[in-house]
Amino acid sequence: MKIIIFRQAKVLIYLCQFLLIAILAIACHRTTITTSKDTKGCVHNYNHNIDYFPDKVTINYATGFDVEYHKNYKLVTVKNPWQNAKTGFQYILVQCGTPAPKNFQSSQIITVPINTVVSLSTTHLPHFAKLGLVDKLIGVSNTKRVNTPEVIQKIKAGKVAEVGNSESINIEKILELNPDLIMTYGVGNPQIDSHHKLIEAGLKVAINAEYMETSPLGHAEWLKFTALFFNQENIAQKTFNQISTKYENIASKTKSVKNRPTVFTGFNFKGVWYIPGCQSYVAKYLADAGSNYLCADNSSGSKPLSFENVFQRAASADYWLNLSQSWQSLKDVISEDNRYANFAAVKTGNVYNNNARVNNSGGNDYWESGTSNPDIVLSDLIKILHPEILPNHQLVYYRKLEK
Repeated sequence: MKIIIFRQAKVLIYLCQFLLIAILAIACHRTTITTSKDTKGCVHNYNHNIDYFPDKVTINYATGFDVEYHKNYKLVTVKNPWQNAKTGFQYILVQCGTPAPKNFQSSQIITVPINTVVSLSTTHLPHFAKLGLVDKLIGVSNTKRVNTPEVIQKIKAGKVAEVGNSESINIEKILELNPDLIMTYGVGNPQIDSHHKLIEAGLKVAINAEYMETSPLGHAEWLKFTALFFNQENIAQKTFNQISTKYENIASKTKSVKNRPTVFTGFNFKGVWYIPGCQSYVAKYLADAGSNYLCADNSSGSKPLSFENVFQRAASADYWLNLSQSWQSLKDVISEDNRYANFAAVKTGNVYNNNARVNNSGGNDYWESGTSNPDIVLSDLIKILHPEILPNHQLVYYRKLEK
């Protein structure tokens, strides 16, 4: 009897020890979760008379978004999220520790400054680098296609997760990461867009539509859109002012050029050759670079044309730019379609491709950092078309295709 009682007591002791360990583990876990949320920047004694956003941005080039400041929240509107969009998006960025305004859906309300973010487009990554916010980045769609050095360093340290995108989006992984915000984009196709699934999962999502802009500086100014979610307006305003000033100064150097070489872009893909319109950002780049661009029409989008149509217009053009990313030489070009050899630009060797910075997984930095550095892209174009204007500039995103 004594032995049985002793054994029962021993079992009870073991159970108590197990429960104690479990309670301590749960307590530690809760402590970790609580302390991992950075409360820096939160308001502890709210005063409705205080303007909690003394630093504000002004939008000068971008047409796709705007911001309306209130004392404790910002009303951010994305006006044209994708081609032929019938509606936009609104986000209410509420200062942490202050009350949210009424009459808005919970999915629209985002507490700022955010502390963790997942980015589903590489074009957003340079924003985090320029704003000094790479430490907030915890997930990207594809870690192998990244070119931004600061982000690559964090990926190598194992601090950035790969979450996929579009049809391959890993909702479970994102829920595990539990980011304050997911920055993504949309194309208007429910089969491709992932923001609907993310919102349904209870996650905070912001549509970044910089690719819809019709000017290089319009693209770059979405740096300010990203900054709004981190309360980094001051840095964004200063950084973009430097970029726009450089761009305008460089563009001014071609205003008086008399010789404006003719340029065409793109390539024939499965019987279709897409040519950007005369109101596109490509046309703006080439106009500022001092060229006569053979654009498609007076639109801001791209128009599908046949090979024959393009050849009729561009056979004698001086330069050919922005070809297939896979083409590394003129031999590659002609091997793809021997009709390309009949273009004057190919005969003279004036063929330049924007694939000088492509990583081993096919991530092209022209579409990553190039979007945030239009002054450098413009310098490349001027170096190609008018090398005497910028004699000391070395090509960054472009390269000449040799034989």
